[in-house]
Amino acid sequence: MSITFSPDSRTFYLDGKGVTYAFCINEYGYAEHLYYGSAIGHDDLRAMRMLGATSYRTTPPGRDLNTSSSYGDINSYHHFPSELSFFGTGDFREPALMLTHENGDRLAELLYVGHEILPEKPRITGMPSLRGSETLVVHLGDAVNGFGCDLYYTVYDDCGVIARRAVYRNGTDHTVMLDRAYSFSFSLPRNDYELISLWGTWAKERHVERTPMHHGVFTVDSKRTTSSATLNPFIAVVDPDTTEQAGSAYGVSLIYSSSYALKVEGTSDGQTLVTGGINDLDFRWKLGAGEVFETPEVMLAYSAEGIGGMSRALHDAMRSHLIPPARVHQPRPIVINNWEATYFNFDNDKLKAIAQAVAGTGIDTFVLDDGWFGNRNSDRTGLGDWFVNTEKLEGGLSTIIAYVNSLGMKFGLWFEPEMVSEDSELFRAHPDYAIAAPDRARCYGRHQFMLDLTRAEVRDYIVDAVNKVLHENHIEYVKWDYNRNVTESYSIGRPADQQAEFAHRYALGVYDLCERIVNANPDIFFEGCASGGARFDPAMLAYFPQIWTSDDTDAEERTYIQYGTSMAYPLSAMSCHVSVVPNHQTRRVTPIETRADIAHLGATGYELDTSAFTDEDRARTAAQVEAYKAMEQLVLEGDLWRTEDPHTSNYFGFMIVSKDKTDALLTAYRRMGSVNNEVKHLRVAGLDADKTYRVSGFEGTFRGSTLMQIGLPAKLPKGDFLTATYRFTAVD
Repeated sequence: MSITFSPDSRTFYLDGKGVTYAFCINEYGYAEHLYYGSAIGHDDLRAMRMLGATSYRTTPPGRDLNTSSSYGDINSYHHFPSELSFFGTGDFREPALMLTHENGDRLAELLYVGHEILPEKPRITGMPSLRGSETLVVHLGDAVNGFGCDLYYTVYDDCGVIARRAVYRNGTDHTVMLDRAYSFSFSLPRNDYELISLWGTWAKERHVERTPMHHGVFTVDSKRTTSSATLNPFIAVVDPDTTEQAGSAYGVSLIYSSSYALKVEGTSDGQTLVTGGINDLDFRWKLGAGEVFETPEVMLAYSAEGIGGMSRALHDAMRSHLIPPARVHQPRPIVINNWEATYFNFDNDKLKAIAQAVAGTGIDTFVLDDGWFGNRNSDRTGLGDWFVNTEKLEGGLSTIIAYVNSLGMKFGLWFEPEMVSEDSELFRAHPDYAIAAPDRARCYGRHQFMLDLTRAEVRDYIVDAVNKVLHENHIEYVKWDYNRNVTESYSIGRPADQQAEFAHRYALGVYDLCERIVNANPDIFFEGCASGGARFDPAMLAYFPQIWTSDDTDAEERTYIQYGTSMAYPLSAMSCHVSVVPNHQTRRVTPIETRADIAHLGATGYELDTSAFTDEDRARTAAQVEAYKAMEQLVLEGDLWRTEDPHTSNYFGFMIVSKDKTDALLTAYRRMGSVNNEVKHLRVAGLDADKTYRVSGFEGTFRGSTLMQIGLPAKLPKGDFLTATYRFTAVD
């Protein structure tokens, strides 16, 4: 990787793995975007600029139209490809920054002041970000009032990703109100792209949607004070002919867990502006004189190898620079979770039977889910009371923990730290801890309220209560849940002119909890959960190496959910369980072999009543766990190639290939069978064309080039919802 500055052309070249990102400081001092794409040489790219429509053009402030310029007549901020768009000085595109000075001035003109190249990437205060080294900081400032912005850029030699963020600095002598404070802008030279986003809802998270771009603004956002299941903080901009395997693809993934907006604007002059960050809806930040505001970081990924190449760049960035290093390549706990087996109705004997039934199968962690604390016998009571319900669990947690440990298994526990039930000791003692607006009734969600994490005393209570349980018991795994969204967006801990800071301060509160609970218990494995996958975002992966992908565990539904999730997240981040049939969400019946094969395409586990297991069930489970362990390193470290798209065919296919291309696994799934099934050659991808491979289930050996050109004839028996797996082993 390298960051280079050419003084003659005042151009910055950022070179990472297979990519170049270039921008210049033009004659006006404007940070003008020049190029982002496959690696190129350091030529003077200013000669390649082409500016389009000139209608209603306005000059930069103070310059008449006939002022001499290398741009000729087109000398307007509106037409310069942008690194940071700002409001009110002739640029009519989506601004990254909007502010209000104390005199009502809402304009900004942020031009080049200087730059520096740091040897180490600084951390963002209070928020997670990618780890990294050499980092460019470009200082911009407004000469009228001293307000400034620092643009941060980090490139990587092991993934085609660029990390970007903005820090806004109030260098004035008065308070400034930030009305919008996005993290980045960059421009692309056309506006005929297509856009890919991940939409969903509970139990239907992260489904792929691809749509043609249009003139005007396309927005992916959340207004829920969380990243949400409805739209993930990810968007891809691709050429119309880009496929999974070929063509240009730009990925944008925001490392943030609260309300956000990502915007793609097709402008009238034929360009595209991409920008985004913290959602400015219900956002206003009071920035005192001398204060700074740090925005969340965004990962920009580019690949000329299609959508799959873009995904692999994001996967590599998250595994190498975001997920906790001590956990990212570590074999994951293989859990049995009691939730769908018992819901709230359990005691020591029932839990012991579930654990005993899988002892010796390779399942190594028993997780006790919701219902172990307070007066928690339904989802209407007890949240916030983090002390053991000894009527259910005689002897406290120590009894069941000791039994689970005696079986050679670890013990895990469920928490929902951010919530409170109205019927709880915590709420009766501190009703003010729950989020509420004055004189207004609260909305209920899952019969519960949310705690105000913007307040330090509320966070202190949560940290002390949860850490007390963790420190007093031998707990080695925690499932951290989050089951509703903010509705009132008000804190009694803030004055009236800071209430619109709530959503961002809530995110900072979440990260503070994670720092003080997750990072304070390094020997405990933490898994994220949010009513399934409603807070599946890069920021949470900085604390949770895996996240519960969805409450929908049906194998058929999971092919769509896991396919979409893999657009932006590595397989190792997805927690995937084998559950009972009929499935509790869809009532569908699928073979247990299929359920296991799909669940193995992530951090696998089980969620069903194992106390009813027969000897045959135990033997089958042991074989499935053994099969998963044999492929686990591929799940943790391998490159993913999506070979069959369930949205457009009767098949789903994931192929995972080791970095050295000596080992690979193809999992293929056919939804519906039929009489006289059609001939189907499964696509093979990602192998070394010159290596020779042995393929499980096939006689002889084959060159990688042969396999990738011809594929494999599907060997699936008659029936619906069936899978087959094929292992590829290099023999030379």
